[in-house]
Amino acid sequence: MSDLHEIRDAARAFRAERDWEKFQDPKSVMLALVGEVGELAELLQWLPAEKARSLLVEEPLRGRVADELSDVLIYLVTLADKLDIDLAPTALAKIQRSAEKHPVAKVHGVAPTRTGGRLHGAKGTAQAQATPGGCP
Repeated sequence: MSDLHEIRDAARAFRAERDWEKFQDPKSVMLALVGEVGELAELLQWLPAEKARSLLVEEPLRGRVADELSDVLIYLVTLADKLDIDLAPTALAKIQRSAEKHPVAKVHGVAPTRTGGRLHGAKGTAQAQATPGGCP
């Protein structure tokens, strides 16, 4: 059993014990997921990048970020469960497709950005066609 399946099963049990399953339709779970991502972003929102890096290794910020990441993961796994999507093999397949689409020889060291639906390098030259939700 994968860790994601263990999380899925624990979340199912948690909801069942509380009779909360009836509130867990995909739309509601997705909105909860978005809310948790917002809470995670809020922790770092106004910190300069270097300050954030240094604070993320110390408490209390590290613990708060860990809690929000956990909430995001639980809702993500729950959403996948509601949609009958097995995240582990799906994510691995997505990484493989992204690796094929963005070969190292063409993109190594270039920071991609999205502009007008196309993936651009740091200097603004088109590198490859972007897909929605590309690989991180």
